Amino acid sequence: MRVYTVQPGDTLYGLSRRFGVSVAALQAANDLEGTLLRVGQRLVIPAGAPPEDGDPVGYVEEGVASWYGPGFQGRRTASGEIFDMYALTAAHRTLPFGSIVRVVRLDTGAAVTVRINDRGPFKKDRIIDLSYAAAREIGLDRDGTAWVRIEVVGYEP
Repeated sequence: MRVYTVQPGDTLYGLSRRFGVSVAALQAANDLEGTLLRVGQRLVIPAGAPPEDGDPVGYVEEGVASWYGPGFQGRRTASGEIFDMYALTAAHRTLPFGSIVRVVRLDTGAAVTVRINDRGPFKKDRIIDLSYAAAREIGLDRDGTAWVRIEVVGYEP
């Protein structure tokens, strides 16, 4: 669990999206009855909620992977971490932050294990955005995109 200090412009709904937890989870963790926040208020941020069917371990998905890097280096990710394009991390639309995911490139068999710490990808036809380092491990940095299978193999909130 992390503690976050509310900044000007923060909303409960925005923080829910940013940290990958439901509004209800934020309300419950902080004994909030409504949705109003005060600048300077300290909030407990619970670990990302697993998918509706429970524990994310064992979740499998196939689709197109892409990568991101230089334009985001040093910027804050949706989980609140600073993006490091040289770390083995990735963005996924729904998996909880801290999910450990094995990514296998289906055309070559190359594989890499990453930790989900961001949200994305924002292109409709893609399922995961890998950091530059993770993309380089499977040759995706040269090709841009590739068909992959992802499987959640662990979870570290």
